[in-house]
Amino acid sequence: MSKIISKDSHKKSASEAFVNSFGGYPVGYGLGIVILPLSMGWLQEDPLVANLAITLVYATVSFVRSYALRRVFEKFGVDDNFIRLGRKGILKISGRISGCKII
Repeated sequence: MSKIISKDSHKKSASEAFVNSFGGYPVGYGLGIVILPLSMGWLQEDPLVANLAITLVYATVSFVRSYALRRVFEKFGVDDNFIRLGRKGILKISGRISGCKII
């Protein structure tokens, strides 16, 4: 019997969850701007079915977003801590900004 070796580290899982959670906010916000005004009349006529449909749309978009992010993490082999990567990026950008001459 062979032992199954997991390629998924805790840091990678945490990074993926962080990106998915905070990346989901703008997606959900934009979706709300589109979906909610379109469903206003329907919400008044049949609130149960309208709420079920709206929830189905949000759940579907969430599933697609999660799946796509997981595929991106796997394809590019992102296994470093996302917060550490973000900190490196900020330091790199701030180094460029502080080194620039302002005319």
